[in-house]
Amino acid sequence: MKVKKICFYGPESTGKTSMAMRMAKIFETEFVPEVAREMIITNNFTLDQIVSIGKRQTERILEKEKTANKLLMCDTDLITTQIYSQYYLGVVPPELYLFERQIQFDLYLLFDIDVPWVADGLRDLPHKREEMFYIFRQALETRNIPCVLVQGDYNTRNNLVKEEIEKMLINYTRPAL
Repeated sequence: MKVKKICFYGPESTGKTSMAMRMAKIFETEFVPEVAREMIITNNFTLDQIVSIGKRQTERILEKEKTANKLLMCDTDLITTQIYSQYYLGVVPPELYLFERQIQFDLYLLFDIDVPWVADGLRDLPHKREEMFYIFRQALETRNIPCVLVQGDYNTRNNLVKEEIEKMLINYTRPAL
């Protein structure tokens, strides 16, 4: 059976990482972290570094897909890498679009900015939350990618995400007629 990939998607400081990790634990499966957080310590990075981030993110997803239990929780995707490349460097290397085409997600969870922003030493766009949310949403709309909007307090978000994943599992395990 094919592993269903779920993308926890949206601007910084919306709870994606914590939620993806929590859902991986609940559903006893693999979690793919945001590789950029492992590779950069400031938002001063180069085109070569952003391509390397995209390559490693793609490799990590493909690698974890092999050991995942029906579902794969992914903290980010290549669209996100493209958005930050455009924002910080003013350009998107063509390789990032090639990497994007290698991974197809079965569910996009778009995290809204209606939770408090939390500084972590790398996040630096608290004043741009609305703008970045719009950019993230537009990137999905441009590609005709449907998504589930994740809003509300953390408990509400948790329940919504869990319900969406459970729906996916029901459809996953239902026999074909």
